[in-house]
Amino acid sequence: MQLPERWIAHLDMDAFYASVELLRYPQLKGQAVVIGGRRADAPQQLEDGSWRYAKLRDYTGRGVVTTSTYAARDLGVFSAMGLMKAALRAPDAILLPADFDSYRTYSRRFKAAVAEVAPVIEDRGIDEIYIDLTDVPGVRDAVGHDPLGGVKAVAREIKNSVSRATGLTCSIGITPNKLLSKIASELDKPDGISVLTMDDIPTRIWPLAVRKINGIGPKAGDKLVQLGLHTVGDIAAAPPAWLIEQFGDSYGAWLHNAAHGRDNRPVVTYSEPVSISRETTFERDLSARHDKALLGQIMDELCARLADDLARKRYAGKTVGIKLRFEGFVTVTRDQTLKIPVTSAADIRHAVGLCLKRVTFDKRLRLMGVRVGNLVHASEVLDAAPAAPRADPRRAPDNLSLF
Repeated sequence: MQLPERWIAHLDMDAFYASVELLRYPQLKGQAVVIGGRRADAPQQLEDGSWRYAKLRDYTGRGVVTTSTYAARDLGVFSAMGLMKAALRAPDAILLPADFDSYRTYSRRFKAAVAEVAPVIEDRGIDEIYIDLTDVPGVRDAVGHDPLGGVKAVAREIKNSVSRATGLTCSIGITPNKLLSKIASELDKPDGISVLTMDDIPTRIWPLAVRKINGIGPKAGDKLVQLGLHTVGDIAAAPPAWLIEQFGDSYGAWLHNAAHGRDNRPVVTYSEPVSISRETTFERDLSARHDKALLGQIMDELCARLADDLARKRYAGKTVGIKLRFEGFVTVTRDQTLKIPVTSAADIRHAVGLCLKRVTFDKRLRLMGVRVGNLVHASEVLDAAPAAPRADPRRAPDNLSLF
C-alpha cells in the first residue's frame, strides 16, 4: 500500500444540535427527537419531577426541522423538512426548540479540543471542520502490521478530546483530500472513523449514489440519473468528452475528476466572511397593514441580534440589506450602501428603513431578514469620520409606519 502525501480529515459532529439537547435532557436518549420548535415547545418539569414534552403531532405552523436524532431519521424525518410534513411521518416524536447560543458554545469547545491535537483547521460551519493531519506527529507510524495504524490513532485521539471537552461524539473521514474525506465521514456514522486511500475508491466510493459527492446538487443529480449514471462508478466510467458535452467544459471535467477522487484543494485555515445576516420565517403570513406592530418588533429584534453578531465577530459593514419573502414565495431584496461602516442596532435599523421605503407591500409576508455586507474590521471604524446625524431609528419612514 502506497501512503498518500497528504492526510486530510473531515470531522462532522453527530446530529449536533440534537446531541447538545440530549446533554440537557439525557432521559430522551434513544428516542425520536426533532429540533425546530418554538420557545413555547420547551419541556416543562412537573411537580412530581417528571417532564412534559411537546409532541410533533401537536405542532401547527410553517417551521422547519433544524435537525433530528438518528431515531427520528429512521422514521424519515430530516433537516429542512417542514415540521407539519415531519408530523405525518413521526407524530409521536418529541419536539424541542432550538438554542443556538448553546450550540455555538459547544462548537467553540469541540474546535478548541481538536486544535490541541491538530492545529491546521478549516472551519466549515458550526458542526464540521477540515483538518490537515499531514504533519501531525505519529500520523505516518505503522502499528503492528497496519500501515494506517498511526493515522487511526490520531483520529481516536481527536475523538477522545472532543468527547472530553463536550460529551459529544463525532465522525471522522480521513483520506488524501477534502472531497473524499467529506464522503468518508458519512460512511460510518455515528461515532465512526473511516480511513481511505486512493486504492479504496473502486470498492468504497464508486458504489455510492452520485449525490454523495459534495458538489452534485439536485438538478445535476437528476440529470445524471436521467443519463443512466446512478453511481459514482458510473460517472468514473463515462468518457470525459461525453461528460463535457453534457455538462459543459468546467463542470464536466470536474465530474470526471471528482468521480476518480481527485482534489488538490488545500485546507484553508482562515477566510473573511462576505456578509453576516439574520432572518426569520413567520408561523403565519403577516400583513404590513394589520400586523405592523409585530413586524416592527421582529425587525427590531433582527437588527439587535445582527448587531450582537457583528460585535462578537468584531466587524462593521458599509452595506445594509433586507430580504423579504412574500406569499407565493416571491423574494425581494434591497440594499443601502452607507458612507460610514455601521455596527450598532440603531444604525442598522435606520438603513433598513431606507431600504423598506423602496418596497411595495401589496402581499402578505412570510419571511424577513437583514444583512450587513461590505465588511471591515471594527478597529477600522475608529479611524472613520463621525457619521452624519441620523433620524431616531424608532421612527419609521412616512409611507410604512410599522417599520
